[in-house]
Amino acid sequence: MRVATWNVNSVKQRMPRLLGWLDERQPDVVCLQETKLTDDAFTALLGDELTARGYELGLFGEPQWNGVALLSKVGLDDLVTGVAGAPGFPHPEARAVAATCGGIRIHSLYVPNGRVPDSDHYQYKLAWLKALAEVVAGGPDEQIVCGDMNIAPTDADVFDPAAYVGHTHVTAPERQALADLMAAKDLHDVVRERWPEDRVFSYWDYRAGMFHQDLGMRIDLMLTTAPVAERVRAAWIDRKARKGTGPSDHAPVIIDLDTAPDGDIGPLVPPPSAPRTARKKTTKLPQSR
Repeated sequence: MRVATWNVNSVKQRMPRLLGWLDERQPDVVCLQETKLTDDAFTALLGDELTARGYELGLFGEPQWNGVALLSKVGLDDLVTGVAGAPGFPHPEARAVAATCGGIRIHSLYVPNGRVPDSDHYQYKLAWLKALAEVVAGGPDEQIVCGDMNIAPTDADVFDPAAYVGHTHVTAPERQALADLMAAKDLHDVVRERWPEDRVFSYWDYRAGMFHQDLGMRIDLMLTTAPVAERVRAAWIDRKARKGTGPSDHAPVIIDLDTAPDGDIGPLVPPPSAPRTARKKTTKLPQSR
């Protein structure tokens, strides 16, 4: 079974690329984030195309912002939208959808950004993650918790830790919240476990040539319980989907269970042609310039 997660940053903008990618990669389950469409609008736009490809749809959307989806060829049972007990900002946002697909409880997540450390939105992010941990802790033994987590687990998951000082995604409380989530059900970061020493990113800012210089972050994660981790035969970032015209700023993350149709490829497919080498001078983030 092939499971993928992808922050498409507007499914309407990404529609031609998304359909071509589905045909090329043939995932059995797809978790999408930042769909930015209501459920009715998503169905009107893509329902026929996805049904023709054999997918059932689990949707939780809203106009303009947020929005998550689960597409499955292997069943879509016990669908739940939202996170029980999670706060809103101020109202509940479309950030989580979960269902049982092929016998595995799969969560498609778009974790709040946090915006600025110690802001109201930052506190909202931490409280939301705490509620999610409680939901995952009470779930079955076979789970995949995946999506845009908006947290880089360690300094190895950003191109330059010094560039992120004072920014969200890398602060100690965020990383602790992620660690608490993983500890709640002994979740495994299967991409990092498979490629412990490699430079692996899933997000590159559109600005300042960050993608072409490979100045990115790994914030799109595949976290699995131990019984699922034992079945992983490949875990990789589909960097090809970030290339070309009109891409999302995120690349899909893919895991293959039991069999790996493309072999044990990775960590980045294809790898950067000219990876950025270490520099003495810290590169400033585009938003800091």
